[in-house]
Amino acid sequence: MIDRRSHWENVYTTKREDEVSWFQENPALSLELIMAAAPSKDASIIDIGGGASRLVDALLQKGFRRIAVLDLSATALQTAKQRIGPAASAVDWIVADAAQWTPQRAYDVWHDRAAFHFLTDPADRAAYLDRLRAAVAPGGQVIIGTFAPDGPEKCSGLPVQRYDSDALQAELGGGFALLETRADLHHTPWGATQSFQFSRFQRR
Repeated sequence: MIDRRSHWENVYTTKREDEVSWFQENPALSLELIMAAAPSKDASIIDIGGGASRLVDALLQKGFRRIAVLDLSATALQTAKQRIGPAASAVDWIVADAAQWTPQRAYDVWHDRAAFHFLTDPADRAAYLDRLRAAVAPGGQVIIGTFAPDGPEKCSGLPVQRYDSDALQAELGGGFALLETRADLHHTPWGATQSFQFSRFQRR
């Protein structure tokens, strides 16, 4: 079994931020979905598998004040902190595996772009979803972006589980209502395209 932490530390210590396939200069769709889920700037938001993503920069620029970023790679989070500068002190940076972490608080919005789809073992998915349910209060929202059914079968050398909104709904169960789903064609830094889907749910 692969050591997820070692894998992602190796990725982020050997490649620049813009040398990974998932790099986005402007995380526009994630930001749009979060703002639909949490119009109040006081909303608490956690970005799961955020790594060195620029979503946290965009959220800070929009005035959100209660942001957490969770990732397996301390190196990735350090990259984001250094890029953001002094404003990074306002963010809760969490070095943890989303399938093994113990949430310390509840969040209004759980955002995950391309972390959940790496969990190909049903036990890992169940553990992740246990953490999600512990961290998202009733009325809170969940945004999960994964490779779509016509998306890649692997990423960063690892197999992935591809989803549509119905498959994600089946994973989350009846305690979550699907609010919307969006197709997204991601362009990698080297010009390839990858088919993603983003689904937004509300906890009943």
